[in-house]
Amino acid sequence: MERFIIDTDPGVDDAQAILLAAAHPNVTVEALLAVGGNVGLEHTLRNAVTIAEQAGLDIPVYGGSNRPLIYLSDDAAAFHGADGLGDAGFVPQHSQPAPGHAAVKLVEMVNAAPGEYTLVCLGPLTNIAIAIYLDPELPNKVKRTVAMAGAVTAHGNTPIFTAEFNIYYDPEAAYVVFESWARAGKQIEVIDWEATMRHSVNEAQLDRWMALTSAKADFFQKISVRSIEFLEKIFGEKSLLAPDPLAMAVAVDPSCVKRQESHYLVVETTGKVTRGQTAVDWADRSGQ
Repeated sequence: MERFIIDTDPGVDDAQAILLAAAHPNVTVEALLAVGGNVGLEHTLRNAVTIAEQAGLDIPVYGGSNRPLIYLSDDAAAFHGADGLGDAGFVPQHSQPAPGHAAVKLVEMVNAAPGEYTLVCLGPLTNIAIAIYLDPELPNKVKRTVAMAGAVTAHGNTPIFTAEFNIYYDPEAAYVVFESWARAGKQIEVIDWEATMRHSVNEAQLDRWMALTSAKADFFQKISVRSIEFLEKIFGEKSLLAPDPLAMAVAVDPSCVKRQESHYLVVETTGKVTRGQTAVDWADRSGQ
């Protein structure tokens, strides 16, 4: 059984990804760590508690950072809704966030069971960067790290068009995380925005999902309506972009990956059109 800690900024696609992990027979989700990103922490923390309830997860949900390390950034409420879950009206029914800061709890958990946890990062990397400052050996204490992060060929989805949202929201945190893992000789399995665009959910598959009948299906369907309509206005067809579910699919079943490459990646923290860009050393010239 694979043990997961999920750092998340829910977010419609975060919710979809957590539902996937919770349903997988070979995965046990042991904690959710909420971070500000798609919407503010007051929403993402509440949403994480809601998602845990909807997914049938009786686990601690910890609140983390409510802002980037240095500079404030724009959220993605235009896509996810003001509440982050498509303005569908879902709130926790009986659960509360657990006490303690997400970064502190992450450090405590991996030190209690070094080499046991897969860390799945679905949002900005602020909590993880703070955890590294608390424990610089963190990269060596997790089993795997999977992140929905980056636009590796600069086909981004933010006002700085070369950057993907999770990196754009807090480039300094992302820089700390990627550099710390690289210096430790550890890899982060990056599921990038370009991969998301290549693996969208088409209308036929989406219609099948929207026709399912269960409490979890009802939750999925209601929170997804806004984003489906948003994308239909842009692309002229019914579809769903699912970056976080794609990352979670890789986390729960690495065999689904048909092609992967391993290269040094650095996060750019400056520049009018490059802040938040993930620059990849495709030719391996850096020696890292």
